[in-house]
Amino acid sequence: MRAGILGVGFMGWIHYLAYQRSTQAELVAFASRDPKKRSGDWREIKGNFGPPGEQIDVSSLNVVESLDEMLADDSIDLIDVCLPPHLHADAIRRCFQSGKRVLCEKPLALDAATAQALAAEAKPGQLMVAHILPFMPEFKILVDAASDGRWGKPIAGRFKRTISPPDWIPDFYDREKVGGPLVDLQVHDAHLIRLLFGMPAAASCAKQCKDGTPKFYETVFQFEDPSLVVSAGGGVIDSPARGFTHGYEVSFEKATLQFEFAAYADGSTASIPLTIMNADGSVERPTLGDGDPIAGFVEEIDAAANAVAGSDVSPILDAKTAADALSIVEMQL
Repeated sequence: MRAGILGVGFMGWIHYLAYQRSTQAELVAFASRDPKKRSGDWREIKGNFGPPGEQIDVSSLNVVESLDEMLADDSIDLIDVCLPPHLHADAIRRCFQSGKRVLCEKPLALDAATAQALAAEAKPGQLMVAHILPFMPEFKILVDAASDGRWGKPIAGRFKRTISPPDWIPDFYDREKVGGPLVDLQVHDAHLIRLLFGMPAAASCAKQCKDGTPKFYETVFQFEDPSLVVSAGGGVIDSPARGFTHGYEVSFEKATLQFEFAAYADGSTASIPLTIMNADGSVERPTLGDGDPIAGFVEEIDAAANAVAGSDVSPILDAKTAADALSIVEMQL
């Protein structure tokens, strides 16, 4: 698969690193309005995980300023949309018009209605959405287990995702541009909940707001099956010391799985490694690799490449499921 990245920010940088490692996809182009970035100077890029941006070699890439220029390149199979969320829908529709396939970084759109419309407009296999959690080994095991039934059905889950103020994201709380913590952050857990438990029927959310946008929250979801107990919490706390924390405790009929990771401003980390507590009283702590934060993105890119090559789109990349995740988010607004 020959791909072009649209938008060179933090996620564009992370996707770039994944393409460098992929054996199934080749990055051949990128588009940026910033002349500095078009020259290969990505050193000002930063985020809450992974390495900071670097000076990259652009000599082998088709470097352009606009999407139109990439759409005119017939050799590009897929446009990897890494723009700010409020620009996703227009860019995706322009890709549709040119017949290009799309991998869009989450969220698919800023609202569920737009996301559902995009999913409906796409031809089969044309639109994929990059929700990374199910490609990360600590979370992938949940999706795989729900699919193969190794511990029975999932019956309960508690999810958490908290960050310090995301100063690297302009307009973070603007509902018309980024959407705030629910749309930008908790949508990860909403997508995972959708994959594991199905679509909630309703949600009860306690929240603190900033400028009318939920900032910190705890939510309990209700399902048609009243026996399911599922909650999600987190958001932003006003201290740069927090860094980033995510984790879960998910119960299946025959086992409960626990995982948590936290990174702090002083460079330290804390974790509860993936722990499997079986119904028979035994405890397992499987080895899941070296913790490389880019590895899951390589799997994500490879899954998109497989779809371009003719395989079915992975359920993890399914656009309708990504739109449902936004519907789950909107239950809490």
